[in-house]
Amino acid sequence: MYGWVGQILRINLSDGTVKKEALDPVEAKNYMGARGLGTRLWLKECDPKLEPLSEDNNLIFMTGALTGTMATNAGRYNVVCKAPLTGAMAASNAGGYWGPELKYAGYDGIIFEGKAEKPVYLLINDDQVELRCAEHLWGKDVNETTDTLREEVDIDAKVACIGPGGEKLVKYACVMNDYTRAAGRSGVGAVMGFKNLKAIVVKGTGAVRVADPDAFFDALVKAREKVKNHPVTGQGLGMFGTQILINILDEAGGFPVNNFRDSGTFSGAEAISGETLAKTYLVRNKGCMGCSIGCGRIVNVPEGPYRSFGEGPEYEAGWSFGADCGIDDLAAIIKANNYCNELGVDPITLGSTIACAIELYEIGALTEKETGRPLAFGDAEAMVELTRMTALREGFGNELAEGSYRLASKYGHPELSMTCKKQEMAAYDPRALQGMGLNYATNNRGGCHVRGYMTAPEILGIPEKLDNLITDGKAQWTKIFQDLTAAVDSSGICLFLTFAIGAPEVAEQMTAATGFDYTVEEVMKVGERIWNMERLFNITNGFTKEDDTMPPRLLKEPVKVGPCKGAVNKLDVMLPEYYQLRGWDENGVPTTGKLEELGLQ
Repeated sequence: MYGWVGQILRINLSDGTVKKEALDPVEAKNYMGARGLGTRLWLKECDPKLEPLSEDNNLIFMTGALTGTMATNAGRYNVVCKAPLTGAMAASNAGGYWGPELKYAGYDGIIFEGKAEKPVYLLINDDQVELRCAEHLWGKDVNETTDTLREEVDIDAKVACIGPGGEKLVKYACVMNDYTRAAGRSGVGAVMGFKNLKAIVVKGTGAVRVADPDAFFDALVKAREKVKNHPVTGQGLGMFGTQILINILDEAGGFPVNNFRDSGTFSGAEAISGETLAKTYLVRNKGCMGCSIGCGRIVNVPEGPYRSFGEGPEYEAGWSFGADCGIDDLAAIIKANNYCNELGVDPITLGSTIACAIELYEIGALTEKETGRPLAFGDAEAMVELTRMTALREGFGNELAEGSYRLASKYGHPELSMTCKKQEMAAYDPRALQGMGLNYATNNRGGCHVRGYMTAPEILGIPEKLDNLITDGKAQWTKIFQDLTAAVDSSGICLFLTFAIGAPEVAEQMTAATGFDYTVEEVMKVGERIWNMERLFNITNGFTKEDDTMPPRLLKEPVKVGPCKGAVNKLDVMLPEYYQLRGWDENGVPTTGKLEELGLQ
């Protein structure tokens, strides 16, 4: 095979067996890899109704056809399982160097079955594959685990692991690789922790072959030129990181504040922006394998109560620990983000859950008896300490570790959880961005911004500027973005590239790499096939049209300040058209004709 290396590892953690299996080329072509192929393999072998924290929940690590090649920013892989946070399908995407290394070792993916009796880690060194004892690693954070394993195995080995958050089954624990890259959402790290799998160490000496090297080189040169010359990928992200969006969303009036209660604009936006980070704590930028953007931030807070050194924060963490908690202390946000990296938890859900807890405290649903301390928007010290406590399930952190939906429901106010399908939304207020609201509501894994990034056309004007406050055309655009994202996630390249390139460039690189003829239409069809496959999983698992919604606040309570003052999301206007465009019935169920068209019948 070309692009794909043609082999998958199957590890049974219960009995310790290791098997090597051939990759089905038809399945590979139809689902590309990573998110699509991983989900396809999971659904073929697992009952959608199983408990997420059970031995039967296979944990699948899957790369894409372009992962590890010279394609633009081709360092991505996905971790697939049923999500502990939501009960939906998790396919968490991560970058860095671990995914390419797995392919250099000779494997497109790994399927983990069962549960180890005691903590173990998997060692892959080309043909050598074995489970080893990890009891000496249990309790160590991500940095300590990674350092220890590289010293034990090979200093050049790549490590994917969980921190204490995964060990303690925090519902939104991450799988971390290369120290700070995260398969971050939905709780894949908790599944890894339940299986007593501490880490996967990979060392590979092979390569990824492409079908037509000359055509592949020509395709990637053209794509890289577009990425280099685009103002977002060639300038903004490299200069200021994703936190450049803070001032942009604030100026547009779409910045969520204080658990989305006081949204629109935030008085402390400039203080926590990417521009301020560049002037204060930034050491240098950083990229993943083959990256031409370099959006990562290496930062250093040299002194004070929040002294720390690490990577980040990204825009979402800058918001969740910042404006969503009413905090404008950049050093505190950096410290909380570093806790998330070191302890292995998702900062979007964690910050949003803290914000939810603060509002519950303010209305009297939570008291100091439960929380152990007063809670208030703007209290940076409390936010940082609660972040640490949550990752370790200490005190009130044990409640926060369950996510905002379970927390708010337990204390009588589920409406204060800013979630869709039990997963916390990201840093874009859907009252100010109508299309992003539709994406949140219909997203297969819940409140997710990166599976249909409608902020691109609604705020950034990419590929064209749409009026963010109107609903016209948003159903069509949302479908296009969702399908394209599914294909890009599955190919193994970075989603940020789609600011500059689209389906034509993906098709050209996939064709040259694999030898299969991927037209633009076929790339989009693969994305649509994946989206409908995920939808079928949700339906089988009990999700209905009633779950395609958002918190009542966003549908009824207007934005309070800024350019979008008075706006609410008009989901009811957009949803019927969205279903129709998708080829689903009025209840959001894919029709027989649509399933036959996509080969999913």
